[in-house]
Amino acid sequence: MMIQEALQNFSTMTLSERQAFMSQHGEWLLQQMLAHIGSTDAELRDHSIYRTFIDLLSDNLLSTQQLQYLFQTAISEDFLYLHIGENNTDSVFTRSFSALLVAGLLAKDVELLVLDDDDLQTFFKKIGRYLLVEQDTRGYVQDKGWAHSIAHGADLAATAIKHPKFNLQYAPSILHALKLVTWKDIVYINDEEERFVNIVEALLDQHYSEEALIEFVEQSFDKFEIHLMTQGYNESFFSGRTSTLNFMKTLYFSLKMNNKAPQLQNIIYGQVAKWLKLGA
Repeated sequence: MMIQEALQNFSTMTLSERQAFMSQHGEWLLQQMLAHIGSTDAELRDHSIYRTFIDLLSDNLLSTQQLQYLFQTAISEDFLYLHIGENNTDSVFTRSFSALLVAGLLAKDVELLVLDDDDLQTFFKKIGRYLLVEQDTRGYVQDKGWAHSIAHGADLAATAIKHPKFNLQYAPSILHALKLVTWKDIVYINDEEERFVNIVEALLDQHYSEEALIEFVEQSFDKFEIHLMTQGYNESFFSGRTSTLNFMKTLYFSLKMNNKAPQLQNIIYGQVAKWLKLGA
């Protein structure tokens, strides 16, 4: 049976039919879904494979062993980090949709707590690397659908932070990546800033130090001065400045509306006001 046909059939099954199918063909189905997770066919990748993964998780159709297998596979160099650093190639779909799968598995594990602790800690330790090294900033790709790897990477980081086994000692590497994610020589146009804000809010919800977040914001704006001193007013400066300001403005309003971190709000307000005035 072809994977697309199998997934179409699966989508129409009752819960008991799905349970029977998974007990008979579960291993084959998961291997096929992983093999095609980065397909350039948006219908197969996005509408069939990703949605089926979500159904499998929400309907509790995966065993502990299957959950562990999916997690170990999806966080590997052949999936989440496949050819990371490449730009405008199809490998982005494997990375981006592996990020979505890992986020789904982590969210499920909050409730089950069955993923291997060593695997989790290894993953948490390097989650910042994804946002730091990913260079493919495309949103929608003509004829291939959504790549959106930066947004999915930000979603993954926020989900990781919410996991009960996440250790806040890994937060600085995530914040370092977040500081530089706005300097990838583009201005984001698909609401990526809102996904970046989710990372900061997740850290605040885990009682991460407001002082450390103030330092993160100040360093983000220091980057403007450093860039001007080393490279001057070039195209990279203007895209970095605009992306950083868009992120910080979004963060400011989110904190204000949710009545969180008043000191952090004040620092952001002062820096944004300063750089908007300088840019006028």
